[in-house]
Amino acid sequence: MTPDLVASLRPLLAAEASAEAHASGAEPGDLEQAVWLRLLERLATEGLPRDPYGWLRAAVRAEARRARRTRRAERPYATEPADAAEREPEQLVLAAARHRALRTAVRRLPGRCPRLIEALLSPDDLTYREIAGELGISQGSLGPERSRCLGCLRRLLTPEVAVR
Repeated sequence: MTPDLVASLRPLLAAEASAEAHASGAEPGDLEQAVWLRLLERLATEGLPRDPYGWLRAAVRAEARRARRTRRAERPYATEPADAAEREPEQLVLAAARHRALRTAVRRLPGRCPRLIEALLSPDDLTYREIAGELGISQGSLGPERSRCLGCLRRLLTPEVAVR
């Protein structure tokens, strides 16, 4: 396959894929990608088609039909198969251990960092204004303070994560 062939087929493929995409329920880019793949597979086994333009039109229609069949056969799940609400006991224990390790590391932080990080981790989902008022600092200094505290926390947690 030469760059000239690709350059000459690309506009036709884009037009054909756009025309067939809506009826098939597929994205035009997905159809284009599938046809390029089919062309590469064909080149490896049978070589270049005699009429590349006719082959391309037929390949786009075939991919559109395949997409329609797939779409008709697929059925959505009634619920999410990996529902987070139904966690296994092992997952719950591991999550609790991670939370304990995080809380322990937060308590070891210097200065105002433990209170700041606890406020950020609060289930109340506090705003920066509320956190700044609670800590008695300006709202503008909260971002840099938070970055400094998170850097300290990252350095504290790195050895613990590396050991595991």
